Amino acid sequence: MKDSNSNSKPWRPFTTNCCSAEDQTIFGNISRCRPSKSEFSKNIAPLPSFRRVSFSDLSHSSSIRINEDLAQSFGSDLYDFQLSELRAITQNFSSSFLLGEGGFGTVHKGYADDNLRPGLKAQAVAVKLLDIEGLQGHREWLAEVIFLGQLRHQNLVKLIGYCCEEEERLLVYEFMPRGSLENHLFKRKSVSLPWGTRLKIAIGSAKGLAFLHGAESPVIYRDFKTSNILLDSEFNAKLSDFGLAKMGPEGSNTHVTTRVMGTYGYAAPEYVNTGHLTTRSDIYSFGVVLLELLTGRRALDKTRPKSEQNLVDWSKPYLTSSRRLRCIMDPRLSGQYSVKGAKEMALLALQCVSLIPKDRPKMPVIIETLESLQKLTDMAVTCGQWPASPNPGKNAVASEKGGRRENKGAIFWKKSPVAATPKK
Repeated sequence: MKDSNSNSKPWRPFTTNCCSAEDQTIFGNISRCRPSKSEFSKNIAPLPSFRRVSFSDLSHSSSIRINEDLAQSFGSDLYDFQLSELRAITQNFSSSFLLGEGGFGTVHKGYADDNLRPGLKAQAVAVKLLDIEGLQGHREWLAEVIFLGQLRHQNLVKLIGYCCEEEERLLVYEFMPRGSLENHLFKRKSVSLPWGTRLKIAIGSAKGLAFLHGAESPVIYRDFKTSNILLDSEFNAKLSDFGLAKMGPEGSNTHVTTRVMGTYGYAAPEYVNTGHLTTRSDIYSFGVVLLELLTGRRALDKTRPKSEQNLVDWSKPYLTSSRRLRCIMDPRLSGQYSVKGAKEMALLALQCVSLIPKDRPKMPVIIETLESLQKLTDMAVTCGQWPASPNPGKNAVASEKGGRRENKGAIFWKKSPVAATPKK
């Protein structure tokens, strides 16, 4: 991420304080600054420098000027699409092509043929259409262009281009055929992810986060969660949605102080309480996702009993023991997972969600730990579901009968090195 223009100013943290309220906590399914229609054509605050050209003079820019400066900065790296072109490839943003919807607006599938733009290969794409009446503002759209226009990695979703016409703001990404990790973990109709695939996704997303943290100018993702982890046809994980990303602290600074924005259940406690943002904040969120992979439960689920709504608080007592851990493992795994691997992942997750930021491991250590779990071949095979009681095993009736153990009506099969269905 070097700047080839030696005269440009250094890249400063990108701020999103465009609302009038100060020190305001904005949460939800990511709540963001809400712009009025007229604000798109008004002044835009100074922006950080790019690798090729400084954007500090964009404080009085129109959409035309923005397009000119983005084109000058990125050249052939990003395509500047016309709204009419994106309407055409999505059948006028047809509901039949709808991939998803969030605070930003809608995402539609489209197909770009090789005649659309010189050099652009024929491919399926995902077009994000900003809802100007929604919660995500122009600044978040611009942040996506800034970060994904410069950051290229196999575990980050590829930004192909953008559209900026009058009040319209759109982004064009590579199409991810497997959708989000959230859908695979929590949608009832989806096929359960096998243990090996969950581990692969954890490693891939960890590598994407490590790339951001290890960049020449470290980037804090600030929005790590299952809905922002997209999967390609081979279940390779790629991070998406950089609307809340921030540049990390510079020089002797230990943190970035910013308005608190994010998603309940994933945000690090110290960030929520103080507004102090560091790369350790991302690591807390990563730990939460590991717990979701283990348990098949959402980070925050208001449909469950009050004591079980917050995944981190509920799961902590179970994470240090293999016997306790099996009480909260995702039942959709049907017991087919590595016992040693699950325990190691649970311990890693526990470190990541530590209330003391300095005790959280850094991303290279996380990747090394997760990759070592791929070598484990032990598998637990169970019949039935382990009861999630506060004191698992307390009421167990320990009787061995032909390799099985009875526990008040439920039958559990002992660990086996081969993942085979036990005989009844």
